[in-house]
Amino acid sequence: MTESSTPSRPAAFSYPGHGANARTGIAICHGFTGSPLSVMPWAEYLAEQGYAVTVPLLPGHGTDWRQLARSAWRDWYRCYEAAFLDLSARTDACFTAGLSMGGAIALLTASRHSVAGVSVVNPGLSFYDRRVRVIGLLKYFQRTTVPIQEDQTGAPATNDGDYSLTPLAAVHELKKLFAAAVRSLPRVDAPVQVFRSRTDAVVPPTSLGLLKKGLGAHLAPVVDLASSGHVATLDVDAPLIFTESAAFVGAHARRTSTLEAP
Repeated sequence: MTESSTPSRPAAFSYPGHGANARTGIAICHGFTGSPLSVMPWAEYLAEQGYAVTVPLLPGHGTDWRQLARSAWRDWYRCYEAAFLDLSARTDACFTAGLSMGGAIALLTASRHSVAGVSVVNPGLSFYDRRVRVIGLLKYFQRTTVPIQEDQTGAPATNDGDYSLTPLAAVHELKKLFAAAVRSLPRVDAPVQVFRSRTDAVVPPTSLGLLKKGLGAHLAPVVDLASSGHVATLDVDAPLIFTESAAFVGAHARRTSTLEAP
């Protein structure tokens, strides 16, 4: 990037697929206050393998925190669900995938629709901050808070919009989304691949515990990310995420096709 250039603004991503993998779809969901830019290298890698890939831009995201404060978790979910259903209608096997909050949305979608598999990176289902227990009341007295910052990360900054503040109304919506996703886990009947950073200042270890309890045998061995922070799709371990998720999709797409064959 030259000094005079500026980072691209966030936009939805869609690729129709090509070659032998074109009939396999992957719908990827970005995280809270993020945008498709945070998962774009992942999406582009899968597209290069020939898969049909879609990454919607969720309502209230890619703009600023004021817009986020006016959106609800069902708005985020329905946007992603619509993108998944559109892709699923055009493919023979379709996967859900996501980063952070996007992981919760991907899992919730998998509990409500037929999917070939789920691949999630640092999926969020719980919080570090105990104040979230009273967020429904706190939001009326405190409008915003500062976003969580990681001390050390190799992930580059992305131009996702103005999220210099985090609206507590949106955090309350996030809490409700997490609760819905946790309740839905026993209804997920597809294999689930999880990538987990050893150092994650955003998503606590309790999220993985909830996944293990709710998914049981559907949870594949967790892939350890030794050198990355929360946004691991842009960090040091990103190539591992790309190759391992592509292998997971390839294996389970073939298995799905075999099961559906007459």
